[in-house]
Amino acid sequence: MNSEKSTQLLPSTDHFGVLLSPTPRGARLARLLATDWMRTRDLPHRVAEAAEQLVAELAANAATHGRLPGRDFRLVLLARGGTLRIEVTDTRGDDLPHRRPPAPAAESGRGLLLVEALADRWGVALGPVPRKTVWAELDLPPA
Repeated sequence: MNSEKSTQLLPSTDHFGVLLSPTPRGARLARLLATDWMRTRDLPHRVAEAAEQLVAELAANAATHGRLPGRDFRLVLLARGGTLRIEVTDTRGDDLPHRRPPAPAAESGRGLLLVEALADRWGVALGPVPRKTVWAELDLPPA
């Protein structure tokens, strides 16, 4: 019976999660860790490439716009039911991403256009306070 419980508590290879510092280094590490995890999942090249870009953008946003001193951001990757889901959670639930295009002279704000172009679906989930999770999903081809 104990061995059954131990097996159930082992992390699933369909799930990866990590807390990272809200810094450029933390954002780079998010991308590297995600790339390594996806390599072990043997995802199709097109999906892995898009997912790497999505992780890079969402992690950079968390490190730039979601940064609060002493508060990490969380990266979660889930591969289930024909979908790869990327979630980045930070502690700035008051600073939501905007779906409108940036002004032509704006110095930032184009990253979410990349997310929009690469993801099959994306959005924002609030809570628990003070957190927000920006997520993106990619459809996986049938096995």
